[in-house]
Amino acid sequence: MKLARYGSVGRERPGILDAAGRLRTLASHVSDIDPTVLSPEGRAGLLAIDVDALPIVVDTPRYGPPYVGVGKFIAIGLNFSDHAAESNLPIPTEPVVFSKATSCICGPNDDVIIPLNSLKTDWEVELGVVIGKTARYVAESAALEHVAGYLLVNDVSEREYQLERGGTWDKGKGCDTFGPIGPYLVTADEITDPQSLEMWLNVNGKRFQSGNTRTMVFTVAQIVSYVSRHMTLYPGDLITTGTPPGIGMGQKPKPVYLQQGDVITLGIENLGEQRQRCVSWSANLFAAWP
Repeated sequence: MKLARYGSVGRERPGILDAAGRLRTLASHVSDIDPTVLSPEGRAGLLAIDVDALPIVVDTPRYGPPYVGVGKFIAIGLNFSDHAAESNLPIPTEPVVFSKATSCICGPNDDVIIPLNSLKTDWEVELGVVIGKTARYVAESAALEHVAGYLLVNDVSEREYQLERGGTWDKGKGCDTFGPIGPYLVTADEITDPQSLEMWLNVNGKRFQSGNTRTMVFTVAQIVSYVSRHMTLYPGDLITTGTPPGIGMGQKPKPVYLQQGDVITLGIENLGEQRQRCVSWSANLFAAWP
């Protein structure tokens, strides 16, 4: 299943894509797509629905984040060896774990706001893993049983905030709009191998990132198992699993960073595509936010 939420910011409604890729409303069956819906029981209930009998959403609505109730937004750093090399950092021997603020989450095609006084805002195409069943000290062999589904993430990052201003990475990763997710959540039954997905990202039509999840240092199963030994993972928690090479910071002979008006497009095989326009920070951007 491909689950989505559509509508204006703060007023999104639940939806599902049919076999032809048409968006249909789920509003008569669920009030929203939340951790209850993402649980094994919730997903089983959705599978019983005749999707082709659902009303088609006839206009072209905004896609919002494909579910609500992200309790934790966990990220894994340096999880592609060639990305670690372009960052001039060693390949990790254990997963590098940090957090993105849940307030950074936005829709897949919403504007990315370059923070006030930012000089080094960057991009990262990543595979997101959504937890569907509580995971605590889970064995690697059972880890994927706790995954509800997968989605596309742009792990937008401000490199000066992240690396040059002391403290942890978190403050360079959690700015408003630094977490576009979606356009939809693809349930785990449709992704037979999360370690075989093509990934790409363009800026202004130029290809910067190309990769495949098969080259991840730590697999999805290893990551879920590892993180579950350090914190309990609950339904709705989101883990973004690292990026292939081609980030702006790693460009030669000098880095390339996002500017006002730049357009980012990105995608992962079977998980859809995103498109974001970059805008400069201003106070009035937040006037209509919920």
